[in-house]
Amino acid sequence: QVQLVESGGGLVQAGGSLRLSCAASVRTFSSRAMGWFRQAPGKEREFVAAISWYGGSTYYADSVKGRFTISRDNAKKMGYLQMNSLRPEDTAVYYCAAGDAAVVDAARYDAWGQGTQVTVSS
Repeated sequence: QVQLVESGGGLVQAGGSLRLSCAASVRTFSSRAMGWFRQAPGKEREFVAAISWYGGSTYYADSVKGRFTISRDNAKKMGYLQMNSLRPEDTAVYYCAAGDAAVVDAARYDAWGQGTQVTVSS
């Protein structure tokens, strides 16, 4: 079972940038797709971005396309989410997840981190 730990969240002003990291506990992470999801207070969890196990395919929610970049380093068992041009509506707890496919459906991911808070002030 892959265990995931996110880091890199914090408070940033609108227009700023943050880079989230996701550290995996086992080498099998390299054979799993990875996704980032977020959940704002009072809202449902939503898909942000996903990347295939080999990193060749990436997918983004329309709301973050062109601003966020997902990447991974399988040798380091790490995943990343570079977030630029942040907006107040990006404020949420961000979760990384591992699954069998780089898809929007959260049910396809069977390992989740504890989340990291991102707060964007206006």
